[in-house]
Amino acid sequence: MGDPCIICVAITGSLPRKANNPAVPISVEEQIESTQEAFEAGASIVHAHVRQEDQSPSSDPERFARLLEGLKTHCPGMIVQFSTGGRSGAGHQRGGMLPLGPDMASLSVGSNNFPSRVYENPPDLVDWLAAEMRSRKVKPEIEAFDLSHILKAISMHEAGALGPGPLYVQFVMGVKNAMPADRQVFDFYVEILRSRLPSAQWCAAGIGANQIVLNEWAISAGGHTRTGLEDNVRLDRHTLAPSNAALVRRAVALCEKYERPVADWQSARAILGLPRAA
Repeated sequence: MGDPCIICVAITGSLPRKANNPAVPISVEEQIESTQEAFEAGASIVHAHVRQEDQSPSSDPERFARLLEGLKTHCPGMIVQFSTGGRSGAGHQRGGMLPLGPDMASLSVGSNNFPSRVYENPPDLVDWLAAEMRSRKVKPEIEAFDLSHILKAISMHEAGALGPGPLYVQFVMGVKNAMPADRQVFDFYVEILRSRLPSAQWCAAGIGANQIVLNEWAISAGGHTRTGLEDNVRLDRHTLAPSNAALVRRAVALCEKYERPVADWQSARAILGLPRAA
């Protein structure tokens, strides 16, 4: 058997709406229920955004607080990771939920193009978000949309800017106008990280139809993987995913195919250097 594989479920995101797939969880209550199902299916990390009543993205700390409370109650031990992405706020608003003390938070360390806009992550904001996470003992997950982001993350880690424990980098591939799902590039990412920082842990996420492709690449290459309705609302071209849990089960099946045990929350916390849940 290979090393345990951590499965992260990105439950909601900022873009998918009920019109895209009725299973997308929008309210805090729906998010808690959907996450519990995904947790029971094998996910040990939940990557979470929150939404307004009209389904628009939000950075409201009160909504994040209610979500965190519910996840701790219904998914005990699961690693809770909040998004600091740019669609739901600007500037320091993006880190407004960090005082709540989630286990982890996403951190993009450089800018890149998205389908219709520039995803701006200026150096001063990156440094502020990293400092906030470090001071509050929130572990960053680096979201790398480009090779430069991986190299920047290694530099920040070596400078002590990302806190203790192993560096954790997620390769995001398949975003239009950013890095496509390219196997040669993926293999290069893995080799760069392994050769320059062997202690680092890595994950991969694919957007849309690329989700299952990146799931398989990551699991077969010994990394961790992300799935969920944030990134992909379908099982295939003709079939909507009935739940986040259904997408998690696809990743679990790939772990079985490649003889990788699925990491439970205890194993995931140990791999990432996180304390055991209270």
